[in-house]
This record gives sequence, structure tokens and C-alpha cells, in this order.
Amino acid sequence: MPQRYPLPDLDQLPDDLRAKILEVQEKAGFIPNVFLALARRPAEWRAFFAYHDALMDPESVGRSSPLSKGDREMIVTTTSAANQCLYCVVAHGALLRIYEKKPLVADQVAVNWRKADITPRQHAMLAFAMKVCERSHAIDDADFAALAAHGFTDEDAWDIGAITAFFGLSNRMASFSGMQPNPEFYLMGRVPKAKK
Repeated sequence: MPQRYPLPDLDQLPDDLRAKILEVQEKAGFIPNVFLALARRPAEWRAFFAYHDALMDPESVGRSSPLSKGDREMIVTTTSAANQCLYCVVAHGALLRIYEKKPLVADQVAVNWRKADITPRQHAMLAFAMKVCERSHAIDDADFAALAAHGFTDEDAWDIGAITAFFGLSNRMASFSGMQPNPEFYLMGRVPKAKK
């Protein structure tokens, strides 16, 4: 499905959106399509990225969390695969490969997280995330206990559940709108950089 909604012209966006998008471009070397696709509605863009940043970079809002950036991207990649979201699997899979320094991990968790080369702690984290993704109504004390056995607190469970739920929204927005991953994402983190 091609991109259904045209991407807005960067020069026509409000100053705060344009500044943030240019900052992302400077860091990444390109503008991820999600930043432009959602900018067609500036108020929604601001709300989306404020919540995104609070979940994916909690330090930016003055909160610490034992979930690493790799853990967070692993949750997104795994649950986005369950939701069949091409954009999020490709984009967040790229970040997962980079943060974990494991070129195979994103493909593994996207295809079958149960057989992926991940730690028992990450397996427990993904089991909880997948239950939130597919059967949140069935979460019970036993699910929290399974997390606790791997050192996760109830606050950590909140993070796992919130990331899963937020990206459930993101997956659906990307899918119905035909949002396409940037070509750059496909190669990121696949071949380790040569040491200098």
C-alpha cells in the first residue's frame, strides 16, 4: 500500500515541529517518515512525540528506568511484528540492532521471539509485552510474578505495558496510512562498523 497521505513540506510546518525534525535529521542523517507523516496535524504530533519521548527516553522527563534502550526497542519490534506493522518493525528493528550490537536480533524477535538469542530476562519481558499486545484483558498476578522472578518491579511492568500499548496505536496509524520505512533503516546495524 503506498503512502495514502502526502507528507507535508518541512518549510510549511510550525517552528517547533520544524526545529525538532531538523534536530532528528542532523542526528540520523535523514528524516524518518513518521516525523513528517504525523506533522500533518501539529497538535497530534506534539502529543504523540511527548508521550513517545517519555516512554522511550525517560531520562528526558527526569525519570530513571532499568529498561535499556535496547530493551525498549525489543518490545517495540516484537509487538509491532505481532501487529504486522511494516514501518515499526523495520525502523525500530534498526534501532534494536544498533543498541544491542547484535545484527540478527531484530529479525529473530520479529519472526519468533521465543527462539531468539536473548536473555531469560528479556524473554520474560517479551512474554509480558506480548500478552499485553494480544490479550491485555487476561493479565493477572501470575504475569507480574513471572516478571518479578527476573527482577522487574511493578513500575517496570508499567513501562513494558505502556510501551506496548503506545506502539499499538503507532502501529495502527502507520498501517492504515500506508507509512513506508525509509530505505536507510533496512541496512542500519546489520554490518558492524569497522574499528578504527
